[in-house]
Amino acid sequence: MAEERGYRRDNGERIAAREAWDIWAVHAYDILIGVAQTYHATITYGELRDRLFAASGIQTSALLQNWIGEVLNRVIHESRRRGEPPLSALVVRLDDGMVGGGYDEVLRVRGEPAAENEMAREEHAAVSRLACYRRFGAPLPPDGGQPALSPRLQAAVRARTPQPRRPLCPTCFVQLPVTGACDSC
Repeated sequence: MAEERGYRRDNGERIAAREAWDIWAVHAYDILIGVAQTYHATITYGELRDRLFAASGIQTSALLQNWIGEVLNRVIHESRRRGEPPLSALVVRLDDGMVGGGYDEVLRVRGEPAAENEMAREEHAAVSRLACYRRFGAPLPPDGGQPALSPRLQAAVRARTPQPRRPLCPTCFVQLPVTGACDSC
């Protein structure tokens, strides 16, 4: 028999979705502060889900994308209320290392214009992550740290960036070695 979708405590007691989201948001805030204490650290949505289930004793079989936005929206609003940087910038997708469209709530709450494209959103999130690391005591390099894309996204961007090609010999049109002198001419 398939498990019924819903929200329940470890003891089997069923609870309303909104109650679960509120409880998870409190735990998410604490979990994300912990992530922010390591420079350039991020956490995936799936890792956050697993830690929320463990910390709260509340679980669901509902799809992650159907409820995690509700939890992170609560974190975004609580961060704003406390005058802290948006901790939700630390949460990225496993497959591509991006924060995703839900991050637009950060911009909306701050009264900023919507991101023009995905990379603009990611760059904003990188700046927000650096603010989180600074606020929550991550040991930073001597220069104070730099905003950075998540490691997975950085790797993907590097892979798409064409590598510079060495010049060709003007006589025989073979690629010149590092010395710059053609071995064929």
